[in-house]
Amino acid sequence: MTRSVAAAIREALLECDPRAKVMATRKAARDWRLDRLSFAFDVDMPDTPGRPDAPELLPPNRMPKRGKGGSERGRIALWHALAHIEFVAIDLALDMAGRFGREMGETFVGDFLAVAADEALHYALIDRHLRLLGSHYGALPAHDGLWEAAHKTRGNVSARLAVVPMVLEARGLDVTPATLERVKASGDARGASILQRILDDEIRHVRFGATHFADVAERLNEDHDSLWKALVSRHFGGAVKPPFNDSARLAAGLSRDLYGSLACS
Repeated sequence: MTRSVAAAIREALLECDPRAKVMATRKAARDWRLDRLSFAFDVDMPDTPGRPDAPELLPPNRMPKRGKGGSERGRIALWHALAHIEFVAIDLALDMAGRFGREMGETFVGDFLAVAADEALHYALIDRHLRLLGSHYGALPAHDGLWEAAHKTRGNVSARLAVVPMVLEARGLDVTPATLERVKASGDARGASILQRILDDEIRHVRFGATHFADVAERLNEDHDSLWKALVSRHFGGAVKPPFNDSARLAAGLSRDLYGSLACS
């Protein structure tokens, strides 16, 4: 009997070891692409994905300061924070495909499994870079705000799409270019190449979210912009922070007319 896509996704979600999660995620995406998994949802997604013993997860307001960006401590803290973002992003994409795939269809599953495989690659690249800097993922604390946003929207695909790809991941489009320039200025060519790869991939990831959100709005016979703003206000807090990378956002399918009215000054 052909294994279900839900079972493959659940297995990857429950992996605690980062390397094993990367491998299980990339295998699930590859097996789906090669038609080795059936479009079946015979198992539920876990409310909490597998996590390694480290890093220690702290509330955002208890996170230590990173230190000056040019210092060794500051550089390691930056790359550790990026590693954590990409590690959690694996689970965000897996959960999107596994939790909402039945109602959203095969293209949706394929899109977000592709996103999960990209995030797994991003994590692996950053983890290797951290090790070359003399550290590793888990050496510093991290916070769990990204997964909290996913948990809060676990019952509503339109809310999940509105908040996770179209707000939280879109924020990466805004902040990554400045980080890329700082890393490049420090002489870290390898790190700059990693960040450029992430930025290019994230434009496509946000576009997947925006495209599927538009499909949901049409299916619900709801005005696209009004629905997005209502969901963001309800599930995120109603404000998104400038400055915005308008060109990258537009390439990802997000117009200034959509998010500008929710921007806080």
